[in-house]
Amino acid sequence: MPGENLSRDEAHERAALLSVDGYEVFLDLRSALGESGQEPRTFRSVTTIRFRAEPGATSFADLVAPSVTALSLNGKDLDPAEAFDGTRITLEDLAEENELVVDAQCAYSRTGEGMHRFVDPEDGEVYLYTQYEPADARRVFANFEQPDLKAPYRFEVRAPEGWTVWSNGVGELADGVWRFAETKPISTYITAIVAGPYHYVTDSYERVLDDGTRLEIPLGAMCRKGLAPHFDADDVFLVTKQGLDFFHDNFDYPYPFGKYDQAFVPEYNLGAMENPGLVTFREEFIFRGKVTQASYERRANVILHEMAHMWFGDLVTMRWWDDLWLKESFADFMGSFSMVEATRFTNGWITFANNRKAWAYRADQLPSTHPVTADIRDLEDAKLNFDGITYAKGASVLKQLVAYVGREAFLEGARRYFKRHAYGNTVLGDLLSVLEETSGRDMTSWSRSWLQTAGVNSLTPQVILNAEGRITELSVLQEAAESHPELRPHRVAVGLYRRAAGGALERYARAEVDVDGPRTVVAELAGEAAPELVLANDDDLTYCKLRFDENSLATLREHLGDITDPLARALCWSALWNLTRDGLMPARDFIALVLRFAGQESDIGVLQMLHAWTNSALTHYAAPDWREEGGRELAEGALRELRLAEPGSQHQLTWARFFAAVASSPADLQLLEGLLAGTAKIDGLEIDQELRWALLGPLAAHGAADEEVLAAELARDDTASGKRHQVRCLAARPSAAVKAQAWASVVESDALSNALVEATISGFAQPSQRELVAPYVSKYFDAIERVWSERSIQIGMDVVRGLFPHLRDDEGTLAATDAWLTTHASAPPALRRLVLESRDDLARALRAQACDGG
Repeated sequence: MPGENLSRDEAHERAALLSVDGYEVFLDLRSALGESGQEPRTFRSVTTIRFRAEPGATSFADLVAPSVTALSLNGKDLDPAEAFDGTRITLEDLAEENELVVDAQCAYSRTGEGMHRFVDPEDGEVYLYTQYEPADARRVFANFEQPDLKAPYRFEVRAPEGWTVWSNGVGELADGVWRFAETKPISTYITAIVAGPYHYVTDSYERVLDDGTRLEIPLGAMCRKGLAPHFDADDVFLVTKQGLDFFHDNFDYPYPFGKYDQAFVPEYNLGAMENPGLVTFREEFIFRGKVTQASYERRANVILHEMAHMWFGDLVTMRWWDDLWLKESFADFMGSFSMVEATRFTNGWITFANNRKAWAYRADQLPSTHPVTADIRDLEDAKLNFDGITYAKGASVLKQLVAYVGREAFLEGARRYFKRHAYGNTVLGDLLSVLEETSGRDMTSWSRSWLQTAGVNSLTPQVILNAEGRITELSVLQEAAESHPELRPHRVAVGLYRRAAGGALERYARAEVDVDGPRTVVAELAGEAAPELVLANDDDLTYCKLRFDENSLATLREHLGDITDPLARALCWSALWNLTRDGLMPARDFIALVLRFAGQESDIGVLQMLHAWTNSALTHYAAPDWREEGGRELAEGALRELRLAEPGSQHQLTWARFFAAVASSPADLQLLEGLLAGTAKIDGLEIDQELRWALLGPLAAHGAADEEVLAAELARDDTASGKRHQVRCLAARPSAAVKAQAWASVVESDALSNALVEATISGFAQPSQRELVAPYVSKYFDAIERVWSERSIQIGMDVVRGLFPHLRDDEGTLAATDAWLTTHASAPPALRRLVLESRDDLARALRAQACDGG
């Protein structure tokens, strides 16, 4: 990573000097097929940039490439050895109007950054795609790599014969070259190329606009040929059209980028990327086996999230990464908003409350927490800020904003924002000004509390009853952490619940109120009958940690499964999990609640989240001397629910996967082996290929599936997905030699692709193998600074996060972490941030274990 960083100050200085008129980029990708027996390293990239500058100024262009063949500025040849240092091209004595031509050899990537090259093990076909955010377009062509230097682009690509090439604009093949229509002015990081023998399906979207004109958008969707039999493009197009209808109904600004292709690509680091006209997704959204409705909902949410970016982010873009929330928070919010209102996934706000916000709550309690509008000093900061605060907290804040200003004022603000700033760049104040216009509210104090301060508040109800058992006073108490003491204004709904005939726990009273300050009285609920449960954030209007009074908590311990409203139930589960993470509820109590009530959970996404939390509770938060007993109880409970679940249902599949994840006894492992071999049956449970790998994982981790078994399974599933599963299972085996080999393949070598690095890390540390990973505590701290300096930032992040010794959860590991932080005060801030975050997770685990043991 040396020399690849760009500071905010440098970007602002360059933006003050330059404006870009346009790019012409030619890429020759014929080398992608490589010579026989050789891996290709580079491809030719020729870029012409026309830009204006202050006469006589000095600046630089960005390019990360092995070599530059030729350089010219305003017709004058430059010596590449003098002007290019491997990451930047120095530009001196600029004219008012300039033309820079760069002929370079750029590198194919195996890390998912820049021009990624993938060879399909199933058929040997080669596939390419680009991924740039925040600043990897410079790995493919020379440019000014910052979001506020927007420009139109013309791409030309020469590719191997028989390939198809896609870019942001419509393309045509002539004389062996793909030529693409010029784009609108966009930022470098959302330009895109996809090339290869992809399976491609087409459709179209039509709409008559308010002015009577007909809008037609060509639609396309693609994947590798090997995934074509599993590709349900019809459902992708259905959600796409529903989303386009929703955004056209509400944004009053027609989709501005012509066509709308969606590419599902291999070895993708992200969920998806909003390249206008050519959105890229991880191919795992094409389901090779049976999945639950939650998986289809997740895919729909991502499709709509990226579509919202066409307006929030692509049409109007933040000036610098400080205001990343101006695109990501809005896209995260609009993804759920549009999904609930326009698709079959009408329970999307339940998933948001239970799943997305859990990500935000964790991020907002780390030492690296930051305001939604962050202080992004450089590109390394930017890379790390694609986090739970920027996405899920920001989206939660916007949901609160809708409650605060009203739905129509919010949407009208968005409409004015698009029209006022189309193809431009904005900062926080640009959005606040239109919201003030449309709502009539002063947004300054709201923004300061919600967007410009960090931390999460907790809301706890307090109930006083009279002698007749009616409410004399109900108040909501607000608290904040000492480190982030801001008490925010919250628009909340307070719900009162009690059991009705038949035992159902139902809401019988509700009041909306503005909570402000440490204590707010909810006068509207005075005189109501005594509640058994009080929800201080009913309907999930605000962003907070929900707490309970003692009576409500006692009710949940006995009757959580009786809550009839699925959103209220999801909020209670989320609150109980936060109590567990905060060391206020013993982990074994949370596990007991899951074992008692999760079998009644109707929402499949909530159930899957409960399984993930429960596994985490046992692995990290349970007292060490109870883990074995807790593991037995979990496995017994999971198997019981698996056998009780409706045959062939998504609940049965979910419990099967959970049982496999917690299985450890000889009898449990024998059942997994029987299910794989077909000698054991559970009525209705289909053991497809993806479930086979899920069953093999724990068998490998417990030494019941050796290298030969895993090789046989790969022969059965000799695909890219099968290879990733096999690599994960191989690394999971309980052997010191296996761990040494896995460690070396990730830390000491760069031979593995990003996907196989991820798979190896996933298998390396198993909860049943704490002693096996003990030697890697010191090795981790010895290696991470070197890894960070030598590898790409994506691989560096994967290694530093994924190999932190979380399973060695004792005071010794905490001391070793503190010692590294003390002796590496000058390490790159982004690296220190990752270590600090892992240190905080470890300290939290130790506090929770003390609570559980106590």
